[in-house]
Amino acid sequence: MSVGSQPALGPPLVGVRDLRLTVPSAAGPVNILCGIDLDVREREAVGIVGPSGSGKTSLLMVLAGLEQATSGAVCVAGQELTGLDEDALARFRRLTIGIVFQAFHLIPAMTALENVAVPLELAGVADAGPRARASLEAVGLGHRLTHLPGQLSGGEQQRVALARAFAPRPRLLLADEPTGNLDHATGSAVMDLLFGMQAEHGTTLLLITHDPALAARCHREVRLADGRVVERASA
Repeated sequence: MSVGSQPALGPPLVGVRDLRLTVPSAAGPVNILCGIDLDVREREAVGIVGPSGSGKTSLLMVLAGLEQATSGAVCVAGQELTGLDEDALARFRRLTIGIVFQAFHLIPAMTALENVAVPLELAGVADAGPRARASLEAVGLGHRLTHLPGQLSGGEQQRVALARAFAPRPRLLLADEPTGNLDHATGSAVMDLLFGMQAEHGTTLLLITHDPALAARCHREVRLADGRVVERASA
């Protein structure tokens, strides 16, 4: 990524201190995250890289409030997440965070428009329908509004997922291997859309990827291994 072509980065949006996550197993406690420290600034795009099992997805799950840290401090957009109950975390996610997974996680019985509009309606957005339509048009799917996920290609389904993630205008977008289920050409097109929308909206992005070329498009890379940050590099 050419940092100079992006808007100036703002103050820290994400602050993580001594983040630890330990989960039980039949063989005893397993340490997934082992003292992560990380700051991410507003409008920054950060590539999270590392081998399978290094803790990348677990880190994103904690930042999304979908996994409760064992210890440490997690602050996102001025909100300390540790200690919030599930209802408070759900409200926080609806207002602040967008998530794109490798699997598309669309509701099969809902149209593309409904898949994007329903989360907006649940968040109390007054113009949910028009905003959902505009978000789908922004990813090139204005002609597929009434199609069900099963009637869409994999690339189209991931574009619906992108539209759904960006429609609430989140301050933080978490993307976990968003091209993992797509062929190279389709994945490249989806990532062009993601980076374009991230820059246009000034959204902070944390991107998990095994693709060095995608990580290189971010402002910087953070490498994890064995639940620890082992390298921080500018792009």
